[in-house]
Amino acid sequence: MSKAKVTNARRKRSVRLKLRRSGAGRPRLSVFRSSKHIYAQVIDDLKGETLASASSLEKSMRDGGKTGADIDAAKAVGKLLAERAAEKGVKEVVFDRGSYLYHGRVKALADAARESGLSF
Repeated sequence: MSKAKVTNARRKRSVRLKLRRSGAGRPRLSVFRSSKHIYAQVIDDLKGETLASASSLEKSMRDGGKTGADIDAAKAVGKLLAERAAEKGVKEVVFDRGSYLYHGRVKALADAARESGLSF
């Protein structure tokens, strides 16, 4: 394995372990970032189901002219995810950034979700 993959795997494992300790049964807001798009899910780990999800691939995002590879699209995904989670009655989550640093698109998504009503 390359050094970068080892570092990312270690970082991801560390983040998930901290979430498990401090989560207290709250759903997890998980973020996946690719080079072209960004995806987010609110997951209930106790039941093993996804409560809400949003991505930059959705038709409503593409019609708005947003690409998935910029901060504006990440903000739109965060806002959409928070609205869908609120419909399901989810107000508090723990933020799972995975192996990504809390910077750029990941931070923009988190800030937009907070502004739209999710607390973490």
